[in-house]
Amino acid sequence: MAILITPETKLLIQGITGEFGGRHTKLSLDYGTQVVAGVTPGKGGQFFEHGAHRVPIFNSVADAAQATGATVSAIFVPPPFAADAILECVDARLDLAVAITEGIPIRDMVRVKRAMQGRKTRLVGPNCPGMVCPGAGTDSHGGCRIGIAPGYINKKGHVGVVSRSGTLTYEAVFQLTTKGIGQSTTVGIGGDPVNGTSHLDVIKLFNADSDTHGIILIGEIGGNAEVEAARWIKANCQKPVAGFIAGATAPAGRRMGHAGAIVGGAEDTAAAKIAVFKECGIEVAVTPSDMADALLRAAKAKGVTLS
Repeated sequence: MAILITPETKLLIQGITGEFGGRHTKLSLDYGTQVVAGVTPGKGGQFFEHGAHRVPIFNSVADAAQATGATVSAIFVPPPFAADAILECVDARLDLAVAITEGIPIRDMVRVKRAMQGRKTRLVGPNCPGMVCPGAGTDSHGGCRIGIAPGYINKKGHVGVVSRSGTLTYEAVFQLTTKGIGQSTTVGIGGDPVNGTSHLDVIKLFNADSDTHGIILIGEIGGNAEVEAARWIKANCQKPVAGFIAGATAPAGRRMGHAGAIVGGAEDTAAAKIAVFKECGIEVAVTPSDMADALLRAAKAKGVTLS
């Protein structure tokens, strides 16, 4: 099992004919992902070719989904048009839209969030690295790779990873794999202040997934999403959880990297979030290099085997 996606997930790519979207489509195909369609308005009827793969291109998400059975979209559409690309997935009633695009105006995302209320489609992102569900093949090939995350560092297993940071996601996954510990699903939720799926949303899914035995939660300064998730974990989750908060040395009031990484209140600081993690029984990684070891400490304390 996994959450949100499986190796059988049928994926369409919005922006498949762009340089960035095309490059990562090739990497996903190489990983074994079932990329069944591309969407670029005005280029319907053409094909995206890579090795033995010949992916049909459609003018709209609705046409692509109807013709191929795709249920998930990866969005590589430029910022001015990305909000409408997300809403096209909603109108087509896809299960999931994963928005990789960085720099979508906050006002556009507020409009998207309002329009998605009560609708079927879940949004992951924007400004996120995407998701990986490793397969059982060599280097976990045969899995599902959506977005820009490197698939080859993943290993099929039982740890769920959720993160606002792309690079820290990769670091956690690589540490786990190096120690022989695989992942059930890796979810990059993105660093923007208005996003579709929160830490808490993903933690609830991992908690309910029988194939996920442990969790790494990676956050950063700004907002209170990590605090919300930590308090839910304390009350509801018996699985071992390790956490890391980036931005401990960031000066107050200055945006650091992600648009959402700015301290605006008492619970926004790294120190405050770390204190809540400890209070809620989450094993805290002191540095990024300690994330896998922190989870191993948490698992040992609960008598849980991760490998």
